[in-house]
Amino acid sequence: MLTGILAIIIYLVTTFLLARRLLQPTKEHPGRNAIITLGLVAVGLHGADLYTILPTHEGINLGFFNALSLIFWLISLVLLLSAYRRPVETLCVPFLPLAAISILLAITFASQRTLLVSTAWQLQAHIIFSIFAYSILTIAIVQATLLAIQDRRLRTHRPGGLIRVLPPLQDMESFLFQLIAIGFVLLSISLLTGTLFIEDMFARHLAHKTVLSIIAWVIFLVLLWGRYRLGWRGKTAIRWTLGGFLTLMLAYLGSKLVLELVLQRVS
Repeated sequence: MLTGILAIIIYLVTTFLLARRLLQPTKEHPGRNAIITLGLVAVGLHGADLYTILPTHEGINLGFFNALSLIFWLISLVLLLSAYRRPVETLCVPFLPLAAISILLAITFASQRTLLVSTAWQLQAHIIFSIFAYSILTIAIVQATLLAIQDRRLRTHRPGGLIRVLPPLQDMESFLFQLIAIGFVLLSISLLTGTLFIEDMFARHLAHKTVLSIIAWVIFLVLLWGRYRLGWRGKTAIRWTLGGFLTLMLAYLGSKLVLELVLQRVS
């Protein structure tokens, strides 16, 4: 618990320093890389906290709030590592506090639902790739939202406010499609390993999750095809990204929320 509390504090301090640096660029602030490194310290502590709550004698405890904490840990790790080479601090500002909140929720609402994971590496690979895909595509939807705001403000000739701290529109769009491409590959591997190694993927308790995941996969496939063959961008790309993400969210977190917290069942 102590590592989790320390992670929460450092996540919030890192967010404050990044936000102040973005909103007051003319003032003297701690070095950019130093702030990012501080954020990675929080990620390390967050990971240590997860290590104390996820493994159990029966398997991996992936209850709803534990899974949420793991997803935000992965998101924070990817963003902070990317920030060393890309100007993605704007994305860190909303996600790091959410990572802190996810830790608090996992501590407060300790999950009693354990996902019994066999030692078979195939099933473990399916779970890992599923979580990675969801994490990367979560970053993509926030990036798409920022891109939509940026595009609208530029079209209406209002370049002030948030637009001042965002990278150029072309760089934002390029990063978005890189995230979608990576997420699509991870989602493809997740579905492939599930198809090959899970015999009851279309059983009653998994059918909705499987079908929605396949629909999300098709949406992202069409989006990437439209991008590279038809040059889709702007509002079209943002709408398809939103549709794919919401479908995937319903497939994983939505079904998990209903089954565990509403129906009190293990998904």
